[in-house]
Amino acid sequence: MRTILTMMLTLLMGSTALAQGTVDDYKRANALRGKYSGKMTGGDVNVHRMRGQGHKFWYSVFNGDSTIYKEVDADKNTVTLLPGNPEPPRRRGGWGGPQRHWMEVPDEKDGWQRSPIDSTLFIFHRDNNLWTRQGNSEKPLTTNGDSTNYYSAWGRFSPDGRYYATVRIKPAPKHYVYYVEAMPSRQQRKREAYQTHDGGPRAVTPVLHKQEYAKPGDSLNYRVPVVVEVATGRVVEPSTELFKHQYETSAPSWDDNSRTLTFTFNERGHHTYRLLELDAETGKVRTLIEEKNDKYVNYNRLWRHDLADGRRILWTSERDGRNHIYLYDRQKAQLIRQVTKGEFYVRDIQRVDEKAGVVYFSANGKSGLRASDKVGTADEEDPYLIHYYKIGLDGKHLVCLTPEEGNHSVTYSEDMKYLVDTYSTVTTPPVTVLRSGKDGRILRTLETADISRLKAEGWTAPEVFVAPGRDGVTPMWGIILRPSNFDPTKKYPIIEYIYSGPGDQYVPKSFRAWHWGMAELAELGFIVVQVDGMTTSFRTRAFEEVCYKNLKDAGFPDRKAWIRAAAEKYPYMDIDRVGIYGCSAGGQNAMAAVLWHGDFYKAAYAACGCHDNRMDKIWWNEQWMSYPIDESYKECSNVENAWRLERPLMLVVGELDDNVDPASTMQVVAALQRAGKNFDLVVIPGAHHTMGETFGEHKRADFFVRHLLGVNPPKWNELK
Repeated sequence: MRTILTMMLTLLMGSTALAQGTVDDYKRANALRGKYSGKMTGGDVNVHRMRGQGHKFWYSVFNGDSTIYKEVDADKNTVTLLPGNPEPPRRRGGWGGPQRHWMEVPDEKDGWQRSPIDSTLFIFHRDNNLWTRQGNSEKPLTTNGDSTNYYSAWGRFSPDGRYYATVRIKPAPKHYVYYVEAMPSRQQRKREAYQTHDGGPRAVTPVLHKQEYAKPGDSLNYRVPVVVEVATGRVVEPSTELFKHQYETSAPSWDDNSRTLTFTFNERGHHTYRLLELDAETGKVRTLIEEKNDKYVNYNRLWRHDLADGRRILWTSERDGRNHIYLYDRQKAQLIRQVTKGEFYVRDIQRVDEKAGVVYFSANGKSGLRASDKVGTADEEDPYLIHYYKIGLDGKHLVCLTPEEGNHSVTYSEDMKYLVDTYSTVTTPPVTVLRSGKDGRILRTLETADISRLKAEGWTAPEVFVAPGRDGVTPMWGIILRPSNFDPTKKYPIIEYIYSGPGDQYVPKSFRAWHWGMAELAELGFIVVQVDGMTTSFRTRAFEEVCYKNLKDAGFPDRKAWIRAAAEKYPYMDIDRVGIYGCSAGGQNAMAAVLWHGDFYKAAYAACGCHDNRMDKIWWNEQWMSYPIDESYKECSNVENAWRLERPLMLVVGELDDNVDPASTMQVVAALQRAGKNFDLVVIPGAHHTMGETFGEHKRADFFVRHLLGVNPPKWNELK
C-alpha cells in the first residue's frame, strides 16, 4: 500500500513540476510585447536619401529614451545629430471621394490626355469613343465604339503627337461578393442611426456590403491595343493572333521613334508571357521576348529595362531554374547573353548605369557568390539572406557590395557612389554602415544595435535550424522558439506556424525583438517552429513548382521531416503532440494538415482560410492552379475533403473579410456539418482579413492548451 501511495505522490509531484498553460504562463505571455518593446537601442534605423543634397542621407533611430535623427554626409564621412524631427507631416485622411477597392477592375472611362506638341489639344472618353477637345470645339475622334467594345480613356500620345495609342475593351460581366456587417461601425451608425420612441439611441440594422471580386474561371475583359491617327481618325487595329487567349494584355507604350509601341501579353493559365511590338503604321505585331513554361510563368517577377540606344532590352527570367538577368537584341528579337548566372536568385534590380555599363541588383543564394570560407560546410550561410551586387552588362566583374553575413537592406545615393546598409540575422542584432558604391568598402559604422537590456528581460533569440526535406538531401531552413522559462527536463508539445503560399518565403531572416503570436504561444509551454518547405519561393523554380495544381502539398513532407529531425536532436520536443496554425493561405494549409496528415498534426487553428481555390481571388489561384478549372481544384479543396477530419479543428473568420471570401469558411462549416464532424467556429464581427483579433488570439491559446497540453485553460476573468 505504501508503495502505491509513494508512486501516486511521485506522479502528482511530477505533474505539478511539469505544469504548463497556467494563469502565470498566460500572464507572462500577455506581457511579452510590453516587456520587450523599446529594449533594443541603435537597431531600428530608418534611412532616407536627401534628394538634391548631393551625397547626404538622414536616418531615425531609437536611443533608449526617444527617437533621434541624424544626418550623414558621405563625402565628408561625418554624422551630425539633427534637431527636432525631419520627417515630413503625413497627410490625414484620403484624397477625397470614394476610394477604389484593390479588387475592383476599373472601367477606364475617366481621364484625358494632352498632346505633347499642341497644348490646346486634348483627347478624352465619351459615349464609348474617343473625342478631341481644342478650345471650345469638341468632336468625335472614333465612332465605332459601343458598350460591348469601347475605347479606353487611358491612352498615350506618340512623342511627335501624330498618333494616340490605347486599347479597346470587350467588358466581361463583373462578379461580386456580399458581406453583412452585423454591428455597423461608429461612422456607419452616425450616418444611419435612428431614434426610439423615447428619443434614446437605438442600434441600426445590419449593413449589406457589395464588392467586386473575380474568382477562378470567371470571364475577363478582352483588351486589344489600337492606334488612332489624330489628324484623320484612322484606327489601326492589329491581329490578335499573338495575344488571343489572354488573362491580361497591357496598354501599349510608345518608343521614342513615334513609330513602334510595346505591350505585354499574359496568357490565361500563365503558360506563356510575351513582350510584343506593334507597328503604328501597319498594325503588324511581332514577339520580342517570350517566356514559356508547362506549369506557370511567374509573371510578377518579370522585370524589363529598355536601354537608351533603343536596340537592347534587359529582362529577368526563371528559365534556367533561378531568377536571372538577360540582355536581348531588340532589332533581332534574340538573346545576346545571360548577364547573371549561378546558384543564386536575383531578387530586385536597383539601377542600370548605362554609361558605365553596370547593373546594380540584390540576390539571395549560395554563400559561394561571396568570398566565404563556409561554402560546403555545416556553417554555410542561410541561402535566403539578401546581399547587394553590381555586374557589367557583359556579365563580367561581379562585385558583392555587402559581403558580411546577414540579411541586408540598402539605400543608395542618387549616383550609386555611396550606400547605407543595415544588416542582421535572426540571431544577430542590426548593424548600419556607410559603404562605397565602388567596391562595398565600409567607410563608417553608423549604428550598432545594443540588446543588453533586452537580454536582461530574459529574451533569447530563436534558433536557426536546418535539416533535409522530403528528398533527404535538400536543406530546409526554419526557426525554433522556446519559452523564456525553458526547462530541458520538461516535455514540450510542438506548434508550427504555417504560411506556405507560393510567391514568397516566410521564415524571418532579419533580427526581431519580438516574434508576434509565436512568442506568446511558446510562453504557454510550447516549442513553436516555422519552416519554409517546398512550394515556397526564392530557392529554385523546381522547389516552388511543387505547388502546381497541388496547393494541398504545402511542403508538408518537408515540414514533417524537418520537425522530426529537430525532435530527434532535442528529446524535449514531443513529436506525438504537434499542432499547427495559420491565416489566409496559411489557414488553408493548417486545415489541410489535419485532413491529409492527421497522423502527424494533432490539432489545427485555421483563420480566414482560402479553403477552396475556386472561391478565392482569381489572380492568386489561377497562377498556381492554372486554367481552365479542373479536378485538381477539387482534389485540393478543404471543402471537398472535409470528411477526412479526425482531429480537433478551430475555424476563424472575419465577418467582413475582403481578401478571402468569408463564404469559403462557411462552405467548410457546411461540409463538416454534413459529414457529422465536431469542430469549433469563431466569427469575429466587424473584422476583415484577420488571424483572429484579440478574442481569436485568446481562443487559439486556449485551443492548443486544451488539446496539446491536455489541461483546462484558465478562466478569462482570472487573467484580468
